[in-house]
Amino acid sequence: MDNEEKNINLEEREKNAKWYVIHTYSGHENKVKANMEAMVLNRNMEDLIFDIQVPMEEYVENKDGAKKVKERKMFPSYVLVKMIMNDESWYLVRNTRGVTGFVGPGSKPVPLSDEEVRDLGVSEDKELFGNYEIGEDVKVISGPFNDFVGKIESFNYDKAKVKVLISMFGRDTLVELDFNQIIKQ
Repeated sequence: MDNEEKNINLEEREKNAKWYVIHTYSGHENKVKANMEAMVLNRNMEDLIFDIQVPMEEYVENKDGAKKVKERKMFPSYVLVKMIMNDESWYLVRNTRGVTGFVGPGSKPVPLSDEEVRDLGVSEDKELFGNYEIGEDVKVISGPFNDFVGKIESFNYDKAKVKVLISMFGRDTLVELDFNQIIKQ
């Protein structure tokens, strides 16, 4: 099999992969992500486990009268994994240091629905967000910039993020948002 056939096969497998939620020890989310990514590479399991994410959100902190935009974990103690579920991938995830288990009834992991994935902003589906254009006016509907209106500057489909230029304190400010935080104006 040549590289092109291999890539097509990998893309097809990734389309069939589902997102799962795993529970971790508190504060170990990034360690779990790093350990799992290393294990996937070491065991050549890139065709079973495609993406591992610790969803983050931005928030505004007021400290001594100054506003600062910071990031925090959206779901402390949880990590999202896009994978094809089989005995081998299940074993790798369950035996990653810091993982306490999959979210689901008993020992049966339940994948997230397409709607849940969209709401979390982790989908890489370019068609899903294809109705937005650079320069288009959008309204922020959640997060620290709720109700702000701005113009789309750029997209990051891999991370399901969009950069929007908003006017804040009389100045144009570029903010990075999840796609699910904006609507067309």
